[in-house]
Formats: sequence, structure tokens, C-alpha cells
Amino acid sequence: MPVVSAVSPNIRSARMPKYVIPRTIPGAGKLSPEELHAISQKSCGVLQDLGPSVQWLHSFVTEDKIFCVYIAPNKDAVLEHAKRGGFPADEVAEVVTVIDPTTAE
Repeated sequence: MPVVSAVSPNIRSARMPKYVIPRTIPGAGKLSPEELHAISQKSCGVLQDLGPSVQWLHSFVTEDKIFCVYIAPNKDAVLEHAKRGGFPADEVAEVVTVIDPTTAE
């Protein structure tokens, strides 16, 4: 019998939405630690200017893309971060729910 949570994961709570932003950056997987450091510093500087409502959680670097995960009040706030930082944003997709192997239990 499946375990039913008291709060459905598909119902948005009072917490801010989470977004995934794929960014096409040819050769991203070959960026040096110094280059990744500089990109991170730029992102953090823009976030400071935007205020605490937009938060960068982490990013996954692949061969030609960086997939960033943010918490923000809305999609426009994430796009503003990309614009101010000069970062590409192929799309901004809101995370509706998260599944993992425990979802199968």
C-alpha cells in the first residue's frame, strides 16, 4: 500500500517555487576551476543586488550545458538574474514535483 503524505507534493505550499535553468555554454565541461569560480562570483554578485528572494541552490555542469537550480518568487526574477549576469537561459522551467527511487515504494 502506498504511503500517502499529509501534503500532496503537487500542491504548492507557502514556499517559493524552484526552477531549473538549462544554459547552453559550448565547452562548459572544459571550463577551468578558475573560470567556474569567476562565473560563480558573477552570479553571487547579481544575486546580492537582487536581494534575498532569488537563491541559487546549485548547478550541474555537463559537456556543453550548465543546469542551474534556483528558488525564486517567479520566472521573471530568474530571467532578470540571467539578464543582469549576462548568462544564457535556454528556458526557465518550474519544478512541479520531484521523484526519486523512493517514489516507486
